[in-house]
Amino acid sequence: MDLAGRTVLVTGASGGIGQAIAEAFAKEGAKLVLSGRRASELEALAERVSGRVVVADLSVRADVTRLLEEAGEVDVLVANAALPGSGELSEYSDAELDRGLEVNFRAPIVLAHALAPRMVARGSGGLVFISSLSGLAATARSSIYNATKFGLRGFALALHDELHGTGVAVSAVLPGFISDAGMFADTGLQPPPGFGTRSPQQVAAAVLEALHANRAEVLVAPYPDRLLSKIGGMAPNLAGRLQRLGLVGDITEKMAAAQKSKR
Repeated sequence: MDLAGRTVLVTGASGGIGQAIAEAFAKEGAKLVLSGRRASELEALAERVSGRVVVADLSVRADVTRLLEEAGEVDVLVANAALPGSGELSEYSDAELDRGLEVNFRAPIVLAHALAPRMVARGSGGLVFISSLSGLAATARSSIYNATKFGLRGFALALHDELHGTGVAVSAVLPGFISDAGMFADTGLQPPPGFGTRSPQQVAAAVLEALHANRAEVLVAPYPDRLLSKIGGMAPNLAGRLQRLGLVGDITEKMAAAQKSKR
């Protein structure tokens, strides 16, 4: 897909990974619609990429509707916005559960539901959903995040096949631990022994790769991380035993504590 002059809507653009994605599309000549909750960060990014800002909280359904109205005709959606979903289920309030499910799962589906028919009618377009390696393998104290990322990955893979031959590319991009920006980087923690990181720019490159090649799924992580995640997905009983033996140490507990205020 030639992105020059195409309108690309990036959600979660006020965060570091969203910014890297927007900058990558700007280099391709795309016109950016930048959405997020933090106006100051969005406006600074808009100046760098000549984009247009729509401030919206995707946990508020009226804001999702308004975002669609203000974005106008969209050629490519990059559904990047997400909230941390770490912590034991019993620790969540009803409001926190609702926010996590709305932002991480419902909002991307609603956006795709509204935008996909128009793309199909035009015979071109793209839908890229930022899932996670947490959409492949589950870990304790991540039940809400796992649920939303498993679900988003499943939605994207099914829609990829559903829209095959229409000219609309559909992809899931699955980052692992990301350095410098994003949920994990914000905790200040280091990955467990044996795990590595990728950069926001590598996530952005994967988004472009997925879109241009219409790849159903792209994993953004070092090979050992990808392999372990795939094994965890295929053999959850084994993965659970290994985790209880200390494969990932106490990283999930530390992440839950660090991210509690952002749920």
